[in-house]
Amino acid sequence: MFRLFDFSLQMQGFPMKEAKKQYAQIRNLSSEKFADYLLTQRQAIVAHHVQHNPLYQQLVSQKNSADWLSLPIMSKKHFQQPLAQRLSEGYTVKNVYVNKTSGSSGDPFIFAKDKFSHALTWANIITQFGQFGIDFNTSYQARFYGIPLDTMGYAKERLKDFLSGRYRFPIFDLSDKVLEEVLATFRRKKFDNINGYTSSIVLFAKFLQQKNIVLKDVCPTLKCCVVTSEMLFPEDKILLENQFGIPIINEYGASELDLIAFQNPKGEWQVNAETLFVEILDAADNPVPNGQEGRIVITSLYNKAHPFIRYDIGDLGILDEKSTLQKPILHKLIGRTNDIAVLPSGKKSPGLTFYYVTKSIIEDDGNVQEFVIKQTKIDTFEIEYVSRIALTLPQIKAIEQAIETYLESGLTFHFSRKETLVRSKSGKLKQFVSLI
Repeated sequence: MFRLFDFSLQMQGFPMKEAKKQYAQIRNLSSEKFADYLLTQRQAIVAHHVQHNPLYQQLVSQKNSADWLSLPIMSKKHFQQPLAQRLSEGYTVKNVYVNKTSGSSGDPFIFAKDKFSHALTWANIITQFGQFGIDFNTSYQARFYGIPLDTMGYAKERLKDFLSGRYRFPIFDLSDKVLEEVLATFRRKKFDNINGYTSSIVLFAKFLQQKNIVLKDVCPTLKCCVVTSEMLFPEDKILLENQFGIPIINEYGASELDLIAFQNPKGEWQVNAETLFVEILDAADNPVPNGQEGRIVITSLYNKAHPFIRYDIGDLGILDEKSTLQKPILHKLIGRTNDIAVLPSGKKSPGLTFYYVTKSIIEDDGNVQEFVIKQTKIDTFEIEYVSRIALTLPQIKAIEQAIETYLESGLTFHFSRKETLVRSKSGKLKQFVSLI
């Protein structure tokens, strides 16, 4: 059987056979040999960039590159310069994989990966999806993603969808009329998996709930659903499981790095330790014990074209206490470090706390479809929501009381009912944003 997906990667110059072989070797290491592998690979990638990358040479010029904890923490601000000035010797934009981050953190940038490194990324993705019976050469994916609206970008994404066995549902308009068409497509086509942005997929599930429809009943070929890029709350996962009738898998990734964590069949959010080294650091850049919250800092162990060494991705998280070097488990992803609400008392709280507390009340009756929270002043928040009927005064009072209970009193809220919510160019919905 012709394997179109494998062939398309090969035609793009990604050495998949070598990458799959090396990836399998890493996964088969004993725990003792894995510790040696990790140390060796960390040293090797640092040594490579110290020797061959001008940007990284400048960053570590006053540091002891042999001392891991003394290495600088990199962030997106280091990459706000032309890509050509960030590439290692021997790499050009013509012999690397080039892409652009979505900019959901507020700092989009173009990045590069050498082709072997990107092939390893695909080896990882193929392995993780394979745990749930998904073969990219034969699967048919229902994809809830944004898409470029310019002619060239649109055509390029549609071609990639064709080569990858995907049918894309653009998510910029998810009105009931459009969702009726989405449901009709699921009735006609034999999808075996769903993949896409959490908020869009949850909205589709709420639409199914109103109609008392289980998606597996109308599309029996479905095997699983993978949500990514946005927070998946426990109650939303239950909703998806009920309305789709298939396993719901939580994915955490970054286009400039790799698949960072993927929920395994045991329900654990297993961190990618094969091609990445993930640290959880405090405000002073010191590692915190497993079980404690901190900034997620990641090293790409194989990307020789562009340095991502101790790279602060901008997220907060907690590793499970039972994590090991070979099998780290992401206990909780808290949100982005730039989504912190600073309150009048001086208290700092993850913005998603507001979203979570509000969510527990605002969706009780199934009326509200989506909402976002914006902090406009230190004591003022705007809640924009989409609903069939406006929130009642008792509902608004209940939300204000819940936030006072969980956070603090004296805060002002303005509620604004919308026809639709504004999404980013990529189609993501930012659930909380601070404008101060």
